[in-house]
Amino acid sequence: MKIVLVGAGSREFGPATIRDVLLSDPLCDGGVEIALVDTDPSGLPDTQAYAEAVAERLGRSATLTGTTRLADALPGADAVIVAIEINRYFYWAQDFHVPRAFGFRQIYGENGGPGGLFHALRNMRPNVEIAWAMEAHCPDAWFVNYTNPLTKLCEAVSRLTDIRIVGLCHGVFHGVEQMARFLELPPGRLDARASGLNHFSWFGSVTDRETGEDLYPRLRERERVADWLHDWDEIALSRILLRVFGRFPSPGANHIGEYIRWAGDFLASSPLQFFYDPTEGHPWETGKVPTWIYHLGDNPTETPLFPERPRDRARGSREERARDAEEAPLAPSGELAIPLLEGVLCGAERYLDAVNVPNADYVPGLPDGAVVEVPARANGSGIHPVAMDPLPEAVLALLRPQVSINQLLVDAFRDRSRQTLLQALLLDPTTESYRQAVSLINEMCRLQEEVLPPLEW
Repeated sequence: MKIVLVGAGSREFGPATIRDVLLSDPLCDGGVEIALVDTDPSGLPDTQAYAEAVAERLGRSATLTGTTRLADALPGADAVIVAIEINRYFYWAQDFHVPRAFGFRQIYGENGGPGGLFHALRNMRPNVEIAWAMEAHCPDAWFVNYTNPLTKLCEAVSRLTDIRIVGLCHGVFHGVEQMARFLELPPGRLDARASGLNHFSWFGSVTDRETGEDLYPRLRERERVADWLHDWDEIALSRILLRVFGRFPSPGANHIGEYIRWAGDFLASSPLQFFYDPTEGHPWETGKVPTWIYHLGDNPTETPLFPERPRDRARGSREERARDAEEAPLAPSGELAIPLLEGVLCGAERYLDAVNVPNADYVPGLPDGAVVEVPARANGSGIHPVAMDPLPEAVLALLRPQVSINQLLVDAFRDRSRQTLLQALLLDPTTESYRQAVSLINEMCRLQEEVLPPLEW
């Protein structure tokens, strides 16, 4: 079995995925080859050393290689698992702040909203290039994508190449955990089936695995009496959506709110995200990228008054990162790539809570071919998405514009067209005016010229 990890130098993705592969009996029983690939060579020696140490601890027969050349790693691959970013926090700071400077009311801006469009365009080119390389060197391999914006990138690879791609995300598990808190049940008791788009999925059914009880009536009752301020930044928006639209969404306000114009009222941490004083210069001018804050749940303002080098201290030295990785417990990460591959490559029967694949009436009411998120079974004959019951019309009405935006964004990338990108941006619910949209496109294309595909009017 040969598995290629692209983006393997990552502090989180590389070690976690290596552990998952080497802990899998089905993948390792006949011996396994893991090829580590990263365009930045600095992290590869640590990652390869960690992989060798884990293989030795587990007694696995594993061949481990590291390279910066994708073409050298791909021949013979059965699966290519991808998690990549381009100078992540530097460009994210632009995705968050530049649209707001032009008056957009986006929150977050990683996967949806105007920031999500440019994040997608930056990652679209390398992801499509990976798929093109797979067409040349391992056309039958599975492309397993973790990279965000997940739906948009899967849409590009599925439409512009012949490679089989599946996108995987743990967001649905956050929604299950949130509902379990309301219900005061262990999350494992909930059989919860969601459908929709990644980071914008909706639970069609929630039942008790032990009793078969429909838990939605009790969920609605418990939500009504719960304290409003509990975990506000993460679940207050979900609670309003449950009350108004009748279904509980996933994964939480930061992500769901990217697609909803009025979501800002339910994310108190929004002004803190990448906060800086603009009179001291913008981060992309000074090179000082401000602290990334996800939400208030971890009490991010409880920091030392005069931190010496907070970001460096938080991340640790290279030696500290390597030591942390080597000492990490050898437990599965909970991500879905390895269960998926145990199914499609080894013939095991596996149930997957969420896969992102082109729609074939799996989500009724959304166009066939559009990438959607649904549960699935995986086995030796492939991935078998579950055809879900129709979502309420009001929920579908929230999802459909995003499907069109995703399609237009791929068209803009393919045709190198700012005009088509403008069409996508004018469909976004956070856009106020035509002039605002044109100005943002021109400014972001100027700021991110080195990493965006060439786009012309």
